[in-house]
Amino acid sequence: MSKIGKKPIEIPSGVTVEVDKDNKVKVKGSKGELESVFNAEIKVEVKDNQILVKSVKDSKDLYAFWGLTRALIANMIEGVSKGFEKKLELQGVGYKVALKGDTLDMALGFSHPVIVKCPKGIKFEVEKNIITVSGIDRQLVGQTAANIRAFKKPEPYKGKGIRYLGEQVRRKQGKKVAGAGS
Repeated sequence: MSKIGKKPIEIPSGVTVEVDKDNKVKVKGSKGELESVFNAEIKVEVKDNQILVKSVKDSKDLYAFWGLTRALIANMIEGVSKGFEKKLELQGVGYKVALKGDTLDMALGFSHPVIVKCPKGIKFEVEKNIITVSGIDRQLVGQTAANIRAFKKPEPYKGKGIRYLGEQVRRKQGKKVAGAGS
């Protein structure tokens, strides 16, 4: 049995959930609208302002999909009501970021500027050296932040690069300087 899948999902006020016969779940809220299609062997139903997710058959693989389906629907509901955001921090001398329309223009120590276009459903905000990636789709927000971070991951000697806000980078000691008097 799935521990996560058994838990009902509370539907907050201002959010509407529709389930089609093809297991297509549509969630509408104040921030926007999301929809997704789930496994046919997992049953999703709305009762008394709650969403119940049930497995039709008993199998080990379906138990995993059961918990996954419940978690994805819970993320959809949280996204349309509150939204998600990830913050990235640029650290290093000469590392700069600027927002030009819907694109990020970053100077990351390369011979060319790195330009990132904003995907549909994502919003960028820049304040000094902190980039905020926000949207209603949790997977898309996380993937966009990971793609931006991948341009210049923090290096272990000086810690320069793009990191998540609050991320601890394990530092290496570097080379020892040999004594001059030999």
